[in-house]
Amino acid sequence: MSEDFRLDMGAPWLNLLATRGRNFGDRPVERIPTAERLRDWLAQVELTPLTPVTYADVRAAHQLREALRELALGVIDGVSPGADQVSPLTPFLKTEPVHLAALDRLHRSAPATAADALGRLAHQAADWLTGPLRTGLRACPEQDCRGVFADPGGRRRWCPAPACASRGRVRALRERRRDGS
Repeated sequence: MSEDFRLDMGAPWLNLLATRGRNFGDRPVERIPTAERLRDWLAQVELTPLTPVTYADVRAAHQLREALRELALGVIDGVSPGADQVSPLTPFLKTEPVHLAALDRLHRSAPATAADALGRLAHQAADWLTGPLRTGLRACPEQDCRGVFADPGGRRRWCPAPACASRGRVRALRERRRDGS
């Protein structure tokens, strides 16, 4: 189902980018249009806030997602970011620290608000985009997708969406047949 959450991109911040599917196509799919869906998605990535999620949080999540998408695609494409691309992240990076507790396993404190949860995602993204993990980022070559995913082994060509790989393989087969005839 196109409204299902994509949780296979390699990291929670990359999964946030996947909350808008077919982003560059004629009919993008918005997977977090409501506060309830954002709350559900945050629960899936184990960032359930202690306070209720609001529609303002949904707008903030969309803003963070699109700012990160632009920066991530720039990293992949080798395009240096401008200050105007980085400045939208500043409010998200001013969040409370995470506290750890040793119980039955290592636990982190729950984010107090959705803004704190988004801040954790922004920090994770900033670490990836500025550190050695950036070299393992890839973008799906399907023009309507361009989904950003982690590929630390450098062997994947398409994002984890089966449809992208199928379309790409069919297109490659048609090209080979056309070139061979």
